[in-house]
Amino acid sequence: MKYTLAIHGGAGTIDPNKMTPAKEVAYRTGLMNALQAGEKILASGGSSLDAVEAAVITLENDALFNAGRGSVFTHDGKHEMDASLMRGDTLEAGAVAGVRGVQNPITLARAIIEKSEHVMLCRDGAEAFAKSIDLPFQDEEYFFDAFRHEQWQQALKENVIQLDHADDKKFGTVGAVALDSHGNLAAATSTGGMTNKRWGRAGDSPIIGAGTYANNQTCAISCTGHGEFFIRAVVAYDISCLIEYKGMSLQQACDFVVKDKLVKFGGEGGLIAADVHGNLILPFNSSGMYRGWLKNDVPPTVRIYKD
Repeated sequence: MKYTLAIHGGAGTIDPNKMTPAKEVAYRTGLMNALQAGEKILASGGSSLDAVEAAVITLENDALFNAGRGSVFTHDGKHEMDASLMRGDTLEAGAVAGVRGVQNPITLARAIIEKSEHVMLCRDGAEAFAKSIDLPFQDEEYFFDAFRHEQWQQALKENVIQLDHADDKKFGTVGAVALDSHGNLAAATSTGGMTNKRWGRAGDSPIIGAGTYANNQTCAISCTGHGEFFIRAVVAYDISCLIEYKGMSLQQACDFVVKDKLVKFGGEGGLIAADVHGNLILPFNSSGMYRGWLKNDVPPTVRIYKD
């Protein structure tokens, strides 16, 4: 039984000198928990779609990561979350942008595929749809985190929009890609966006082809980085196109987009990628990326820094 799974919990300037031993253990544990949640499904013959959703739910429920429970504060002191997922066999996709109070935005994104005729729902309408199908909501206390609140207060004071961490620029997104034993790919991405963001800003995470993409003919991609650049470069679909139209390998396509194309116009971040041949690539052009991976014959591995 052949299967693969990769996850990420954000990329950026991750400085080992600013990471306490306890916090590093917590991050590694959070990543490992997500890998194990996905592997449990894949190892029993379950679908890649179920596996990526389970992995992302685990990360959304962990306050360390900027998605779901750990989402950063907006300019108005709220939490606006984005998510998307896509299945590689049918090219069906679901996405949600700017939702408040939804416990697991990735589950809402999946429900959009399975219980609506749409691909993307936003703000009030997305929340109304979530309530109509009885998805769990949480009050603002659930999403409150002292560290995130401090980031927000600092950002308000300086009148800036910040990429998750104030002093060690980190692009806070979570995601997963998987290949199941049936040969199907899937990808999922979820985020709380930028600290102090205004005017309903959304990044690349909920945009199919920018932050998330899956196609059994090519690959599955979940991105993390400065969303505006990833949208402009259509990163996830660009990698798929390089494989489909130029015959590049997954490695070649990822390296070109992440380490050449994005760098040339200032796009910082990374992504995780899987293909139907069982290859996993986790490239990034920042100093670190919270990440983990496994295969049916390779035990789970987690990494934070460039190593």
